[in-house]
Amino acid sequence: MQDTKKDNPNQLNIEISDEVGEGIYSNLAIITHSPSEFIIDFIKMMPGVPKAKVKSRIILTPQHAKRLYKALKENVAKYEQAHGEIKDPGGDMPFNLGMPVAQA
Repeated sequence: MQDTKKDNPNQLNIEISDEVGEGIYSNLAIITHSPSEFIIDFIKMMPGVPKAKVKSRIILTPQHAKRLYKALKENVAKYEQAHGEIKDPGGDMPFNLGMPVAQA
């Protein structure tokens, strides 16, 4: 059996639990920042539910936030090259999620 660390010392050994591996659905992200950190709150908004819940919060250094930005940009480009352009309807996300607006 070979020791992969000897073969490739830059290789990371990453483990993910079953719970984390299942993922959490999010259809909204809110990003805030200070001089020392970026905070990304991933939120699940559901139609007809007046209160949305933060499902996960990630706190990053500015350097890691920039690396994430570059990685997302690169991966969106790869996705669009393989699957076509991702349509962006423009403007702000409608908070009614396409549901009819309630009227009195």
